[in-house]
Amino acid sequence: MTVIRGWSRRLAQLCRVANGNAAVEFGLAMPILMGLLVPVADLGIAFAEQIQVTQAAQAGAQYALLHGYDSTAITSAVTNGTTLSGVSASPAPTQSCGCPTGATIAAATCGSACGDGETAGSYVFVSAQATYVPVLPYSILGDSVTLAAQTAVRVQ
Repeated sequence: MTVIRGWSRRLAQLCRVANGNAAVEFGLAMPILMGLLVPVADLGIAFAEQIQVTQAAQAGAQYALLHGYDSTAITSAVTNGTTLSGVSASPAPTQSCGCPTGATIAAATCGSACGDGETAGSYVFVSAQATYVPVLPYSILGDSVTLAAQTAVRVQ
């Protein structure tokens, strides 16, 4: 009986001691916190790069709007439109005639009448893409993800 009392006193004494508890709690909580923080930071980096890819496509469309259709110059504007390395104008910029219908542009003969009474115009389609490699490999994403954006602008 005295042995049990002795052990219970020591256990009670250990529970009252606060030295080192914070270090132990931090050691237990840190892997969980890092497991949550790293993927969130990685996702934030991916979104930031997606914004840069979109801005690169918009830079190419802006060039086409100001200078007309020139596939080589638009491609150069896309690659120079961001500080992100590895951005390419892929597929290459194209030009075609069409009529805007909601969120898309339906193919039409240049100068013909559209369904809304407007005249079909000439549109330049600019695409940009880059490859994003996550900091850690995730089974959902694989080794890399292709970030892509496309924009269209009426030039005539």
